[in-house]
Amino acid sequence: MTQYGFICFYRQVLQPLDLTRILILLVLATTVFQWSALDRIKAATLDETIRVAIVKSAAEVTVSGDGLLVTNEAGSPLVMSFPAKVKFLKNGLLVEGRRFQRLSFSASSAVYVNNKPYRGLAELSVTDKGILVVNQLPLEEYLVGLINCEISSAWPIEAVKAQAIIARTYALNRKKSRMLSTYHLESSVVDQVYEGSLIEDSRARRAVSETEGEVLTYGGVIIQAFYHSSCGGRTESSENIWGISIPYLKGVECQYCQTSPAGTAWACKLFLKEIEERLLLAGHKVSGLSEIKPGAVNSRGRLKQVILMTSHGSSTISGEQFRKAIGYSSIKSTRFVVNNSNNEISFSGSGNGHGVGLCQWGAKQRALDGFGCGEILSYYYPGTQLKKLSDIR
Repeated sequence: MTQYGFICFYRQVLQPLDLTRILILLVLATTVFQWSALDRIKAATLDETIRVAIVKSAAEVTVSGDGLLVTNEAGSPLVMSFPAKVKFLKNGLLVEGRRFQRLSFSASSAVYVNNKPYRGLAELSVTDKGILVVNQLPLEEYLVGLINCEISSAWPIEAVKAQAIIARTYALNRKKSRMLSTYHLESSVVDQVYEGSLIEDSRARRAVSETEGEVLTYGGVIIQAFYHSSCGGRTESSENIWGISIPYLKGVECQYCQTSPAGTAWACKLFLKEIEERLLLAGHKVSGLSEIKPGAVNSRGRLKQVILMTSHGSSTISGEQFRKAIGYSSIKSTRFVVNNSNNEISFSGSGNGHGVGLCQWGAKQRALDGFGCGEILSYYYPGTQLKKLSDIR
């Protein structure tokens, strides 16, 4: 190599050089080129985007930001004043007296949707029930924004890294199954909680960066990476929740989350009338509810059934149906006991969530105990392997 970065092949220059040295230089040049090509392939492999529904069925959406580029459904740029109020019409979107079928907003920093900042692009379209807003952005940036919505980035870094890996795995599994849908994920507990770039920080970015492209696999395929806040002592089997047996979601013993009562124990009091109203709203026909009794318990210590005593007799619903009807924020898991007192019912239990897969509070304690993110994940998902996305594509 010369100081200008190229090899000279003029005869008068080659003559003094040893043939072996020339060959070494050529091999080195070829190797550097190959490394560069591999880096480009790797970058292309990891250049994943994800589409997240951040607003659904809205009558009006406010969009703002600095240096926004706005395009319509044909991709033509538009001039618009900000903040822009986009209103729902039966056959389109109304903004500044103009009607559109679709609007896309992008910026170099962030697009603000209803005063929340989002990286990437915000796409507004019309559904039967209102405005749908989809945030399209690079997968790795999505993960940085997600971390502090799901856990705290102040937790031990190995627990944060485990969360980054499992959230990436979950997102890619959902993307594959919903490839033809308008969006891949919802931004709520239906999928993964995501609030844009509002609460990003350096530790969340570090965890995502240090695990870039890493996913959990079983048999070489990206797994269904379910997870929850706290299991309360034992993680649940997928078969007990969804009726589907998945080999890496059989349930494991987990006393780790028990060391954090604030993240595990819960209690709730509700009047019988309020419970009856919630059950009716959820489509369960109950009238004159007088008592609630726990039914059978499954092998993982969770209620399979809840017995509803009414003035017309008794009926049963599954523990999961009861929890969904009453509200996940009230009945945090199906691991609970019931105490009837006049017209008021007391519930007390442990665990938060469906209990399948990774226990987030358990992962925190395992990290405090010195386990790495790979060890944490292999415990909660037995038989799985941690791989780079670029190695399975």
